Amino acid sequence: MHKIITLDEFIIQAQRKNPYSTGELSSLLRDIGLAAKIISREVNKAGLVDIVGQAGQENASGEVVQKLDVLADNLMISCLQNSGECCGIASEENDHFVPINSTHSKNAKYVVLFDPLDGSSNIDVNVSIGTIFAIYRRTSTGPVQLKDFIQSGVNQVAAGYVVYGSSTMLVYSTGDGVHGFTLDPSIGEFCLSHENIRIPEKGKIYSVNQGNYPAFDEDIKAYVNYCMEQSHSLRYIGSMVSDVHRTLIKGGIFFYPATTKAPEGKLRLIYECNPMSFLIEQAGGKSSNGTERIMELKAEKLHQRTPIFLGNKEMVETVEAFIREHRTVEG
Repeated sequence: MHKIITLDEFIIQAQRKNPYSTGELSSLLRDIGLAAKIISREVNKAGLVDIVGQAGQENASGEVVQKLDVLADNLMISCLQNSGECCGIASEENDHFVPINSTHSKNAKYVVLFDPLDGSSNIDVNVSIGTIFAIYRRTSTGPVQLKDFIQSGVNQVAAGYVVYGSSTMLVYSTGDGVHGFTLDPSIGEFCLSHENIRIPEKGKIYSVNQGNYPAFDEDIKAYVNYCMEQSHSLRYIGSMVSDVHRTLIKGGIFFYPATTKAPEGKLRLIYECNPMSFLIEQAGGKSSNGTERIMELKAEKLHQRTPIFLGNKEMVETVEAFIREHRTVEG
């Protein structure tokens, strides 16, 4: 019989391999796993109670907040505040970071950044959505500060996402490969289902909101035309977690470029792009803004946006070549 390895067991085994591990990060990852189980439960019953739809307010990025966003945000904050392993939290749904000033948390080593419910506008039509998180080691002493949250993506000590789809799956990395765990509702545990995920070296799927084509720069239009000429398959869900999860498992490229309406891009650097780039690179892929590595971009504010292209190295490098060629011609 195949041995079942739970998320908790896997984290503990990984901790034992590191003689310098003190357990704080392991505990923090387990707390995030707990929050994911609760959010999964609420997502699965969303159609049965009055938590579907808009909450009547906008988040810090000017987007309409969904009721489920608020619930997921509160659940994540509650679990992390109770963990005692992080000194501060930053969420896409809040204007500012939230310090945790309890006696056992204020001197903790880590801060956590997250998008509590990516793609939540899809919940009304039963399309998969997700949670994204990133963990950094704080750089300050004393009260947690803004600089602890706006670090370069290369400083991430862990990152991951949870996809709430036909099954609930948690995927994370601590810099030693990417591992996926599927929630078994019969025992209430995340069980190892995808060990050491590697993105396929070749891909023929491109994922972009092609409805924005008229608003793309000419280099991106040219690349989209190239994808169609190569008979690549277009797949786009509209939830970054779901689109990146498919790209990670099946290969291809996901991109959200600048548009005339969003010249700086739409996706957030520290809540979405950095953690997803960390995972993609750990799985053997590549992530850039078209000219620079995403995780080397300088973060200057909590809700900073950036264009992003991630997936197979070959496909990302191809779109980068289109961008370079276009800029050379323009220059």
